[in-house]
Amino acid sequence: MANTHVPRGHEKIETNNFLMIVLILVAVAIGGIVEIVPLFFQRSTTQPAEGVKPYTPLQLAGRDVYIREGCYNCHSQMVRPFRAEALRYGALSTAGEFVYDHPFQWGSKRTGPDLHRVGGKYSDEWHLVHLINPRDLVPESNMPAYPWLLGAAVKPESMAPRMKALRVVGVPYTDEDIAKAGDEVKGRTEMDALIAYLQVLGTARK
Repeated sequence: MANTHVPRGHEKIETNNFLMIVLILVAVAIGGIVEIVPLFFQRSTTQPAEGVKPYTPLQLAGRDVYIREGCYNCHSQMVRPFRAEALRYGALSTAGEFVYDHPFQWGSKRTGPDLHRVGGKYSDEWHLVHLINPRDLVPESNMPAYPWLLGAAVKPESMAPRMKALRVVGVPYTDEDIAKAGDEVKGRTEMDALIAYLQVLGTARK
């Protein structure tokens, strides 16, 4: 007797790989849109929190050093909404504190401590010693040393293009800010810049 079974409904989907993949992608896309699009219209995620300002040229140069050297591989900048997090690192992170960060440095990587509230916690001298040789201050540290930053100068001519690019994505740098950026970093080292960046992290909420 001939098989007259005709696939119906979900059986058609489950037995057709291509159709199954297409429908999964459609479902994921709809879910993503529903979750993400509203965030573009919420003030808490699109407007800077009180006290948050764009990075100065030196801080911006330091942030670029931070990213270039891969500091984010071991350090997050996100105090998560758990009691233990707040007790150890300070006030919870909010989206409004990171509206000028492109890309933002949120994450859960904790090979080293969270750095979001590190600004002002230690002196510039402490950071200098720590970056030259972390084990001089924290014997059990497995963080690499960065002594070459002392001899690497920040390039003044690189600052204006960086700031112009950030202005395109919404950071409110003025023409005057951009014009004098090179002079503000002239003669400064990448060590100076990185320390300036670390010292501003989380200070707006404080």
